[in-house]
Amino acid sequence: MVVIAGDDKDPKKPRQVKQVLVDEGKILVEGVNIITKHTKPSAQNTKGGIIKKEAPIHISNVMLWDGKQATKVKREHRDEKKVRVSKKSGGII
Repeated sequence: MVVIAGDDKDPKKPRQVKQVLVDEGKILVEGVNIITKHTKPSAQNTKGGIIKKEAPIHISNVMLWDGKQATKVKREHRDEKKVRVSKKSGGII
């Protein structure tokens, strides 16, 4: 996936998807939308402190990467099957 909107926007840099939150319409992308969370000391975490972690972004802010570039996707029937096809290159994804 490529982030196309927001502070971490970079249409030339593909990134890994960690998790898709279908019910919320959000996606968790590696290295994007980093937040800092302050934690108190507890039994499991005796030190506490500041933790940096990724927060989800809306799924409309990412675009599929077809191997060469960011692209939109369309669905076609090929050989009796529905396949995803890149709109820019025409290749099967």
